[in-house]
Amino acid sequence: MHPSFKINRQSLTKTSLLRFTEELTASDELYLKDTGVFIVDWLNDDDYVLVNTSGSTGTPKKIKLLKSHMRNSALATGNYFGLKENTTTLLCLSATYIAGKMMLVRAMVLGWDIHLVSPSANPLKRLTESYDFCAMVPLQVEASLSHLHKIKQLIIGGAPISSTLNKELQTVTTNCFATYGMTETITHIAVKKLNNFSRVISNDREKSNYHILPNVSISQDDRGCLVIDAPKVSNEIIITNDIINIHSDTEFEWLGRYDNVINSGGVKLFPEQIEQKLSLLIKERFFVAGIPDEQLGEQLILIMESDVKLSLSKSDYEKCMLSKYEIPKAVFTFPKFIETPSGKIQRKQTLALL
Repeated sequence: MHPSFKINRQSLTKTSLLRFTEELTASDELYLKDTGVFIVDWLNDDDYVLVNTSGSTGTPKKIKLLKSHMRNSALATGNYFGLKENTTTLLCLSATYIAGKMMLVRAMVLGWDIHLVSPSANPLKRLTESYDFCAMVPLQVEASLSHLHKIKQLIIGGAPISSTLNKELQTVTTNCFATYGMTETITHIAVKKLNNFSRVISNDREKSNYHILPNVSISQDDRGCLVIDAPKVSNEIIITNDIINIHSDTEFEWLGRYDNVINSGGVKLFPEQIEQKLSLLIKERFFVAGIPDEQLGEQLILIMESDVKLSLSKSDYEKCMLSKYEIPKAVFTFPKFIETPSGKIQRKQTLALL
């Protein structure tokens, strides 16, 4: 543990931290209790911690992550963003999941002063201080736009960033970054800058590229999916289901999930790209998917979370710059999507309700 580590401005040694965690674990506030439980796990004699995967692409499960790998991940983030000791940071994510756990690990390893707040939709609303670094999910960022000036550097993960949110981020002073990673890679192994570009970039595709962190190598399998070799954070090569375009040894463009690709009349459609366009128009939660079709093989449909039946016109779709193949053939509504414990939409399970 770094000697400069603090929680809420309070300097802590390993002994005093253990006493402090007793207060946290005894708290009635779940986010404080979860924080205390993780810190106890981090300080015990085991060389690993047990972490839950998100369950967004399968059944949630517990996996072992080596503490040495988590430390390496923290060092990589600190080096990439230039965050040294005495960095002030805000933890507004639950320590139940890897993103929240790693904010604590970074603070302990790098000597940050980490401030704890409840992981609400708008965690910045009642705060008067400013922070050097923070991690949020898109839902929190959307609700915090008028308060983002309190954060210097912000990483955003856990869900796709809509076109609308990306457009709004162009007006804030906070340096915002999208992250690519998963529990198995101990959060992000690649980062994409979203705003405040230091030079004019005329090629939109260049803005879509993720840049990998040091000590990470990437390649593709025969499906065109990303393969990650990151020995500092994983003993195994990780084969993902994410279809990508590799633009250099250190840059890749994410296209979508292999298991979500829709083959409609021989045309491959990437739901995530279509959803990015539709997010300019649709404010409710939604996703697109393919259902069996005798003529096309698969038919593209739109599913929205709403209590009332909604429909979109041809002119609506034209505003989103959809190609003729990307226009949904039918629209369905559900009052409530099926979710993972961390709040991610479970597409297949929701689609099965049809």
